[in-house]
Amino acid sequence: MANKPKKIPRKLARAQAFQFLYGLNFSPAMTIEALQEAYMTSPDNADKPEAQCQPEGFTWELIEGVWSNYRALDDVISQFSRHWKVERIGKIEITLLRLAVFEMLYREDIPPKVAINEAIELAKQYGDDRSRPFVNGLLDAAAKALEEGTLELKY
Repeated sequence: MANKPKKIPRKLARAQAFQFLYGLNFSPAMTIEALQEAYMTSPDNADKPEAQCQPEGFTWELIEGVWSNYRALDDVISQFSRHWKVERIGKIEITLLRLAVFEMLYREDIPPKVAINEAIELAKQYGDDRSRPFVNGLLDAAAKALEEGTLELKY
């Protein structure tokens, strides 16, 4: 019986998903197959046997979910990014926002407050001094609209 890959903590999985998704800003994957190939050959999987770096688990769910839903995610982000077009938001911040909005909209097992807190922690680690309040403010507004049922999804 083959050894099943060990589950990694969600905090680490989010960080890995963020790093991978951030890289897609510079080298986008045009197909799901290209996304899978990029994931399997990413630095996080470099030391693992091929059987252990298959696209599965929480990290992959986040990556694939954000990649597959980026238009809807960007639409939600644009609803709350006052004075900022999505295209002008920094690559770190847009990646964090997409990741957190994905969790808020598509992951019923993750409370919005957890998604926001995790995004803020990643913003502290990877962003600059302005990243945290920007990410926090936008996600808080989106979470309130989601809770009130006023969030408009166009995709």
